[in-house]
Amino acid sequence: MNFKIPIILASNSPRRQELLASLGVKFEVKSASISEQYAASLSPQEVPEFLAKQKAQAVACTERKALIIAADTVVILDNTILGKPKNQLEAGNFLRQLSGRKHQVVTGVCIKYQDRLSLFKDITEVTFGDLTAWEIDHYLEEYQPLDKAGAYGIQEWIGMIGVTRIEGSYFNVVGLPVQRLYKELREFY
Repeated sequence: MNFKIPIILASNSPRRQELLASLGVKFEVKSASISEQYAASLSPQEVPEFLAKQKAQAVACTERKALIIAADTVVILDNTILGKPKNQLEAGNFLRQLSGRKHQVVTGVCIKYQDRLSLFKDITEVTFGDLTAWEIDHYLEEYQPLDKAGAYGIQEWIGMIGVTRIEGSYFNVVGLPVQRLYKELREFY
């Protein structure tokens, strides 16, 4: 994809950066510092789009001539968002809750260029098999669950040994629904 305007990814996520680069998009990274607060009236499935839009608008304030891509991913279990865990204890609690259960991973994406805006979300259903206490402890000790929604990366060891079923986009679970983003960028541009 060869755009004639600068593209900015409003995310420090190395996973998002790798996925966008894999599409052949040339871009800069400028993260947006937002509060990540949202109205309680929003459903958990609406939150990622809302936050992605906030991120895009924050970067667009200083980058008016660039196309901005922003995203936010949440893990939803029993209609409750499991965000990035605050500490190892919370990460372990999240993984125990996900063990043997199905949950949703929702990524909201906002594409903004001047007055144009495209906002969408992608939803993937992920099922974990039963995780043992040792498997959870091993993952917590050897990997970095604190920077991941729901305390896990599907592309890491816990995903390889724990995920038994996925319905939807694998890349959405990694952090960016690249197939849908590619389609939206083609239509947007």
